[in-house]
Amino acid sequence: MQDYGVGIFELAFTKSALKKAIKKGLITVNGQIATTATYIYGGENITLTALEPTTQKKQFIQNLDVVFEDDYLAVIRKPAGLLVSGNKFKTVTNALEQNLNRSTQPDATKPQPVHRLDYATTGVLLIGKTKQSIIALNTLFKTKNIQKNYYAITIGNMPKEGIIASDIDGKKAISHYNILDRVNSERFKLLNLVNLAPETGRKHQLRKHCAELGNPILGDKDYGLPHLILNGKGMYLHAYSLEFIHPFTKALVTIKDELPLRFRKVFKNNVV
Repeated sequence: MQDYGVGIFELAFTKSALKKAIKKGLITVNGQIATTATYIYGGENITLTALEPTTQKKQFIQNLDVVFEDDYLAVIRKPAGLLVSGNKFKTVTNALEQNLNRSTQPDATKPQPVHRLDYATTGVLLIGKTKQSIIALNTLFKTKNIQKNYYAITIGNMPKEGIIASDIDGKKAISHYNILDRVNSERFKLLNLVNLAPETGRKHQLRKHCAELGNPILGDKDYGLPHLILNGKGMYLHAYSLEFIHPFTKALVTIKDELPLRFRKVFKNNVV
C-alpha cells in the first residue's frame, strides 16, 4: 500500500503524506484499515477518509531562487538552514506556492519537493507541480534515472578518486567521488574539493560515506571528528546538478548551480 498509493489521493499525494494517513488509520482497503504493508492485488476498494481542517494554515514567507520552471516541474535553489519538508512551519514546501507559478494543467496541485536535501545542505531541489509530474519524478528517482552531483569540502588526505560501498540502515549504498582540488590548511592540514555522485539515495549517505573514509565533510557536526568541528560556518555540502529526461516534453534537462561563495573563498583558483 505504501508504494502503490502514492499519487492516487489528492489529499495524500506524496509518499510521506500517504504514510501519515496510513498511520492515522485514515485509509481502508475493502473496508479494513490498511497498514504500510497491506498488499494490493488489484480490484480492491481503497478509501481515504479526509479530516476537516480546524484552523486556517498560516503562510510561510520565504523568497526562493527559482533556477528552472515550466508547467510541470521546477528546480529551486535551497538555502542552508531550512528544512525541505516535515512538521515544522518553516520549510521549503510551505514556501513554494508564493515562489512558483501555478500550473495550467488540469491536474495542477500544490507544488511538492520530490527528494530531500539535509537542513544544512545547499543546492538544487526538484519540485513537482502537477499530480502526474510528482508521480513521474518519483518514478525517475526510484528507477535511478535522475543523475545527481554534489560538491563537498572534506578534511584530510584522501585517495584521488574511488567508490564507497557500504550498508546504510541495512540497505546497500554506493557513492562515487573524485578530488578536483586541494589546499593546505593550518587547522585542518589538508582540505579537498570533492565531486560526489551518489548511485543510491540513502539518508545522510554522502556525509556517512565521507566519514567512513576518515575524511568527514567540513562543518558536519553529526559525522565529523570532535576536534575538527567547524562552528558557525555551516556544512560544506552543495547539491550542484541534476540531469534527467523530462517526463512530459522528453527533452534532456540539465540543471547546474554555481558553487556558493564560501566554497570559492577556500578554492580561489577553481572555476566550477
